[in-house]
Amino acid sequence: MTAVDVDAVLRAQGADPVRIRQRSPRLVALAERALREGTPLLAPSVISRRFTVSGHGHSAVRFLEGGKLSGTLVAAECAPADEMIVMAVTIGATLERAADAAAASEPAFALALDGLGTAAVGALATAETERIAERAAAAGSRAGSPLSPGMEGWPLALGQQEIFQLLGDGPHPIRLLESGMMEPRKSLTLVIGVGAAMQSGASQCDHCGSRDRCRHRRAS
Repeated sequence: MTAVDVDAVLRAQGADPVRIRQRSPRLVALAERALREGTPLLAPSVISRRFTVSGHGHSAVRFLEGGKLSGTLVAAECAPADEMIVMAVTIGATLERAADAAAASEPAFALALDGLGTAAVGALATAETERIAERAAAAGSRAGSPLSPGMEGWPLALGQQEIFQLLGDGPHPIRLLESGMMEPRKSLTLVIGVGAAMQSGASQCDHCGSRDRCRHRRAS
């Protein structure tokens, strides 16, 4: 997993690191403390399965092994895919328990710990997608941009249900609650299409409903 720094913790709290460093050294110190005390509590874990695409229409991708992913986004972006990698990542529940415990007495520190968790699970997902892209390239193929339920054209509840059905009921550390939330909370689900005709290099931000108002949107 890519190392998380102070700026990443601040960004994960919705803050601009440059402005925070100029105006609020205390928040920088809290982010530094969160890194020191929270990093040992991280327990990164990845659950991943690879599926062979057997067919796709305008609103679904179906797999030779059984199952499907529904949604116009997945169908359109992964139409050239020969394979799909379905994945869930988490940094475990220990850090979030520490943040919950700190909330009553040190709310600002609790927010910094939460920011660390958000940044860390994002870094874990990024590291895994980069690894998949490198393996695809080494095999003469391409990996598309990662897609997650909740993006435009992929309903959150449906996407989460289908992903967890594809991942199966094995002994893994992430579960989908009836509410639609995941446990541990600092978890992400994503899928990546792989194939010779896939287009790589697109930004996840292009499919996010908050892209026009997000202050931290990455350049594609």
